[in-house]
Amino acid sequence: MKPDLMRLVHLTNTFCLAILLSSFSGAVSAEPSPQPWRNDLTQEELQKVLAVIQPAELFSTAERFEQKQAGATTSTRTVNSDAFSHFSENLSFEGERDFKLGNGLFKKIWVSSPSSTRASDGLGPLFNARSCQRCHLKDGRGHPPESNADIATSMFLRLSVPPRTEEEKAAISSGQLQRIPEPTYGGQLQDQATPGLPAEGRMLISYREETIELSGGETATLRHPSYSVGELAYGPMDDDVMLSPRIAQPMIGLGLLEAIHEGDILALADPDDQNQDGISGKASMVLAPGSDKKQLGRFGWKASNSSIRQQSANAFAGDIGISTPDVLAHWGDCTAAQKDCFEQPNGVQENLGTSEAPAPVLDLVAFYSRNLAVPARRDVNDPEVLAGKEMFYTAGCISCHHPKFVTRRNAPQKELQFQLIWPYSDLLLHDMGEALADGRPVGDATGREWRTAPLWGIGLTQTVNGHSYFLHDGRARNLLEAVLWHGGEAQSARDKVVTMSPEDRKSLIRFLESL
Repeated sequence: MKPDLMRLVHLTNTFCLAILLSSFSGAVSAEPSPQPWRNDLTQEELQKVLAVIQPAELFSTAERFEQKQAGATTSTRTVNSDAFSHFSENLSFEGERDFKLGNGLFKKIWVSSPSSTRASDGLGPLFNARSCQRCHLKDGRGHPPESNADIATSMFLRLSVPPRTEEEKAAISSGQLQRIPEPTYGGQLQDQATPGLPAEGRMLISYREETIELSGGETATLRHPSYSVGELAYGPMDDDVMLSPRIAQPMIGLGLLEAIHEGDILALADPDDQNQDGISGKASMVLAPGSDKKQLGRFGWKASNSSIRQQSANAFAGDIGISTPDVLAHWGDCTAAQKDCFEQPNGVQENLGTSEAPAPVLDLVAFYSRNLAVPARRDVNDPEVLAGKEMFYTAGCISCHHPKFVTRRNAPQKELQFQLIWPYSDLLLHDMGEALADGRPVGDATGREWRTAPLWGIGLTQTVNGHSYFLHDGRARNLLEAVLWHGGEAQSARDKVVTMSPEDRKSLIRFLESL
C-alpha cells in the first residue's frame, strides 16, 4: 500500500473512533476507580472512553467496529497460514521497512562460535531454539511434543527453587529477583547444545485421562499431564526444584497491549475481592530493567515482563543463548556448575558492540514483535456467533477476559495511539485453581496464578499452526477442553458452561472461533 493511502486509512479509522466517542455524551454510572488513572485524556474524553468500553448489553447484532478487533492496525488480508505474520495495516512506509528487517532477524538462524558467518555467531552454548521463529511458529502458538523422543522446540520447562537464605528472600520480596534458578540447570531446561557439549536433559510428559459429564448427555475428556526430566547431563537437580511447562504464545497484537494505559488495567484489579464477586485480579508489578522503579507486567504467562523489548531480550538470552545490550548473558543460561559451558567461545564482536546481538538487532526484533497485526474477526453478525457471545457474557467470562480498551493517545508509536481494541483480557493475574497450578511462584504471581490470556486470534490457531492445543502447556486439545480446565476464580463460569444446553455450548465455541 502506498504511504499516502496508508495515512488515509489511519486517519479514517481514527476519525471513526472519534465519531463513536462523540456519540456518547453522558458520564458512566460507575464511580472513577481510585487506582492511577489516565493522564492522556481530558476528563470529558475519559468519560466518553469509559462509555465506549462498557460491556455489550445487546446481542442481536455486532458492536460498531467489532470486526476490526485491533482498530486501524487490524489485518484484513486473506485468512491462511500466514494470518499472524502481517504488519499493522496503518503502518507507515518506513515502518513497513523496519518490520520486514525485523522479520528477517526474527527468522535468523544463529550458529555456534566461531563461524564463517560471524554476524550469526553466539548460539547457546545451551539453548532451546536456533531462532525466534522456531519457538513462535508462523508467529503463532507453540505445542507440546508429540512424543518424549521429540525435541520440544516451541515448549520448555521453567526451573526454580524456593528462596532459602535471608538474602534470597529479601531479593524476592523487593522484586530484585522474580525467582531463584535451579543451582545446576538455571532458569529453564535446555534440550539442545552446541557441538562439544551435552544438552542439559529432556522434558518428559505423561498423561492420564478424565471424563467430564456435561448437560444434555454429552461428555468431554481432559488429559492431566505430569512432568519430569530425563537424561540429565550435569548431575541431579535440586530436591526442591519446581518445574513449570510453557508453550510459546502468539505474537499478534503485542504493541496494542503495550499501548493500553496502565491505569485502565489497574482499575480492573481487585486483589482483595472488595466487591465480593469472586474475582480478585491482581497486577504483576516488575522492576524496569536497570531501575528500582516498578512497572506493570503485561507479557508472559505470569506477566513477568513489562515491555516487549524486555520480553525479547530475555528470550534471546534464555531461549537462544544470545546476549543483547539489555541482557549481557554471552553464555545464555549456563550456571557455575557447568564449567565447560563457560569455556566455549562467545559471539561478541568488538566492532559491533559489547553483545552478540547489537542494539539495532534488538530494536528491530522488538519493532517487528510490536507490529504483528491481529486478523479481522470473522462472522461477527452470524446468529450463532452472536448467541455464543451472549453465552460468553452471561457465564461471566468477561470478568477476566475484559473485552475492550482504548489505547493511549500518547503511545510512543503513532499507529498504536487511540485505538479501540478487543483483546479479551485484563492482563491481570488470577487464581486458576489447583488443577492448573504449576506450584511455582514468579514475582507477584503465586503457583496458582496466571495472566489472563488475550483471546484475539484464538480461532485461527488450527489455520496458522495446524493444531488446537491451548493453555500454558497445551494440555487442552480444543477450546471446550480449555474452558473446562478453568477453576479457582473461573470455577463459576466454567460450571455454567458445563450446565449449558448443548446448543448454547456449541454457540459459545463458535463465538471463540470467530475471534
